[in-house]
Amino acid sequence: MVTIMPHTVDFKKSIYELVKENPDVSTIMHDLGFTDIVKPGMLNTAGRIMTIPTGATIKKINLGKIKQTFQEKGYQIID
Repeated sequence: MVTIMPHTVDFKKSIYELVKENPDVSTIMHDLGFTDIVKPGMLNTAGRIMTIPTGATIKKINLGKIKQTFQEKGYQIID
């Protein structure tokens, strides 16, 4: 029997770490309004120190909406 583990997104990790673990995270975040994530170099600079909650505050994107979207896409949230 094969057990399928759900994807997780740890809100304490940097955006860079999350995207390296699962590249789909960048697409989801872009669709949520984090449009800079796809700009060349942004992931390797600001993304290395920024977490999703910090980015949500800066971009004025509701953290609850972000969590809900990740959950709808099959992710387990780690706060």
